[in-house]
Amino acid sequence: MKTAYRDAFGARATLETRAGRVTIYRLERLEAAGVARVSRLPFSIRILLENLLRNLDDYLVTEEDVRALASWAPGPLPAREIPFLPSRVVLQDFTGVPAVADLAAMRSAVKAKGGDPKRINPLIPVDLVVDHSVQVDAFGTEWAYRYNVQREYERNRERYQFLKWAQKSFENFRVVPPGMGIIHQVNIEYLAKVVQRRERDGEVLAFPDTLVGTDSHTTMVNGLGVLGWGVGGIEAEAVMLGQPYYMLIPQVVGFKLTGELPEGATATDLVLTITQMLRKKGVVDKFVEFYGPGLSKLSLADRATIANMAPEYGATMGFFPVDEVTLQYLRGTGRDEELVDLVERYCKEQGLFRTDETPDPEYSDTLELDMSTVEPSLAGPRRPQDRVPMVQVPENFRQTLKDYFGKDPEAPAAGGGVAVAKKLDLRHGSVVIAAITSCTNTSNPSVMIGAGLLAKKAVEKGLQVPAHVKTSLAPGSRVVTEYLKAAGLMPYLEALRFHVVGYGCTTCIGNSGDLPEEVAQVIREEDLVVAAVLSGNRNFEGRINPLVKANYLASPMLVVAYAIAGRIDVNLATEPLGIGKDGQPVYLRDIWPSQAEIRETIERVLSPEMFRAEYSRVFEGDEHWQALEAPEGDLYAWDPNSTYLQEPPFFKDLPMDPPGSADIRGARALALLGDSITTDHISPAGAIAPDSPAARYLTERGVERKDFNTYGSRRGNHEVMMRGTFGNIRLKNAMAGGKEGGWTVHQPSGELMTIYDAAMRYKAEGVPLVVLAGKEYGTGSSRDWAAKGTQLLGVKAVIAESFERIHRSNLVGMGVLPLQFKEGESWKSLGLTGQETFDILGIGGEFRPRQEATVVARRPDGTEVRFTVTVRLDSNVEIEYYRNGGILQTVLRRMLREA
Repeated sequence: MKTAYRDAFGARATLETRAGRVTIYRLERLEAAGVARVSRLPFSIRILLENLLRNLDDYLVTEEDVRALASWAPGPLPAREIPFLPSRVVLQDFTGVPAVADLAAMRSAVKAKGGDPKRINPLIPVDLVVDHSVQVDAFGTEWAYRYNVQREYERNRERYQFLKWAQKSFENFRVVPPGMGIIHQVNIEYLAKVVQRRERDGEVLAFPDTLVGTDSHTTMVNGLGVLGWGVGGIEAEAVMLGQPYYMLIPQVVGFKLTGELPEGATATDLVLTITQMLRKKGVVDKFVEFYGPGLSKLSLADRATIANMAPEYGATMGFFPVDEVTLQYLRGTGRDEELVDLVERYCKEQGLFRTDETPDPEYSDTLELDMSTVEPSLAGPRRPQDRVPMVQVPENFRQTLKDYFGKDPEAPAAGGGVAVAKKLDLRHGSVVIAAITSCTNTSNPSVMIGAGLLAKKAVEKGLQVPAHVKTSLAPGSRVVTEYLKAAGLMPYLEALRFHVVGYGCTTCIGNSGDLPEEVAQVIREEDLVVAAVLSGNRNFEGRINPLVKANYLASPMLVVAYAIAGRIDVNLATEPLGIGKDGQPVYLRDIWPSQAEIRETIERVLSPEMFRAEYSRVFEGDEHWQALEAPEGDLYAWDPNSTYLQEPPFFKDLPMDPPGSADIRGARALALLGDSITTDHISPAGAIAPDSPAARYLTERGVERKDFNTYGSRRGNHEVMMRGTFGNIRLKNAMAGGKEGGWTVHQPSGELMTIYDAAMRYKAEGVPLVVLAGKEYGTGSSRDWAAKGTQLLGVKAVIAESFERIHRSNLVGMGVLPLQFKEGESWKSLGLTGQETFDILGIGGEFRPRQEATVVARRPDGTEVRFTVTVRLDSNVEIEYYRNGGILQTVLRRMLREA
């Protein structure tokens, strides 16, 4: 049925551009009609408002939706949801493969019901970038890249063949093959348009570029003035199928930037400072919008660095409005003049263009930072918001060693000798991984050129990297390599063993690869607490490498510096990095490049032609991709023997009537967890441990340990992923008696077993499960499998003190009920131990968003603990999703009924 759009506010108009006449929906008409004071709204709210105005059809979007958002004002907001219809979706391969597998499974389900499987297609453009699968197996050599790519294809052939099938079979679906770059850098340098053009009803519409992505760092594109953020794969699939993303009207925190960065400070130091400030402020479920005169002192790449880490500071996104810097960046990255003209004309016409003279919008709340006060910093050793000034890192590490790991820095190691291996000079605090990695920083020429210049000066002084440090350079796009070569800096990085190991996320997502065995052996034997330094955005426990317990985020320049020093417990402001070839100590200040040097080098070597050349072949892939054979046809032929891809079970034998909702009775606790449980803890993407349930599954099917690959690469197989759920080696389940990892105690037998084995035993016994947790449950990447795995284990509800935004909605999207303790209450304060049985009452029949429910916990002695929780179904739409058993089941039933 054709959608009938309605111009209820007389906003439809035309605009002449270089590219021709376009139709626009003027925001100023709302102001003229007295509906909204558009000129004082935050820029991000203006873009959302245009989205509603243009899509008003009295079905998905109503006139009341427009008026509700148009009345946005500082202060308390109504708990009203609005629909958001993004113009496109971006996926990466870890989250993208299961999303595409779900679409393929939906085709199979439609076929089984007698329908046409070709009806299942993305209805809006979707780009999938393969960037999460390359692993740092080889390093420190000129052939590292070739070897790692070869191993990547060996490990992931089935997945890549599946993606090639999808690219041929689905409409509106493109794949950027492996080795081309990181999704967010490809997005900001090429895919993002800032202003989109699209034909509708015989005319060309122009409108702001908006998107959702299946990676939480989708927010990086906010630095370009593009509205978008990370969602779960489940929600992204619904958007792909034409459903709105439903959201509560957000508060917008304004972050005023003044001054400019001093010498010695980088964009990395700035974003770590901002992350710490905003985490302290508390911005979960809120937009952050940057404003103030300091914006004009930031390059677009610096803005992108800040926008990238919105998940780390907890916001839905960190937005920078379009201005002259945006236009310069579009030209500098090779976009054509027609697009630049369209962006400028459209944004100025719509009041979406910022200058230093633009009046500040009104915000829900504000913070301010004078950038001249920013100092060189790292963040760690366990969380990205834990900023540590560089001069305090040695004390931070020693304190962590003592307080968190229970080790005395001066005491003998576990093996009885001193905590030093003479041959390798390993001890507590040794840096064993130094990785220039991740979209956050590898997209930024200032810190990448800075790292190259620092390496050049270090090599000229005669400094080297100790043998125990695993070094790697994983650029965010091929353009980075080109400008490092043009600047003559690659030979110096390679002299310090920072050879290119791949174009992907690598170490930042846990694909650091194994440590050299001689290093690993000493760490294990001496029980050493060693460190990684990486230019990433995530350093959660167990993420980077299972043998590395202390992980610090730093700028690429400091990554090189700590690699040379070889240890984390060194004060780089006062202690030398090493001894130069002249026998004299060399300090960081001796080799640190000035801002003028970095600027001059960037201006000399960076050109639009570099971007045009590299992105002209971005969809072609290398010889490996081109030689890859892929199946064809409307339906994917699932192989029951595959250990990488299995048909998802969510739509098999789907009844046409939804299951509805009912009280949960007789449930058992699967886990009692603390604060800041991340999606890494719930659904790890790193290595598959040889003694894990997932390893048993693979071994039983003839897969050798060397071919286990990672959980992330096997996300298309629910049998592997459900066995990895809650399997993180650093998980602390209070029910497991102090044993770290994916362990629990089955009740009432009292047997200690893996969480997976216990869940399967409960399932066989017909016992539903609950998980209890502390604050910020589900922090981290937008991993659909953290919710899918939870559901497949038989968990019916998660009761937490608070939830991170994406994971809460993902749980709803999989039919798992999120429940929130009342303020001041927790499983600890209520004296719960996990030995209880749980009834959750008041969730059957009709209920409303955020209503209350009663939990009755019965102890083995028969006594009861009763407490009230808030049902975190935040909208009527989420109630419908929950009653259908999930968001995709809702969409599929709707499509089958319409057919």
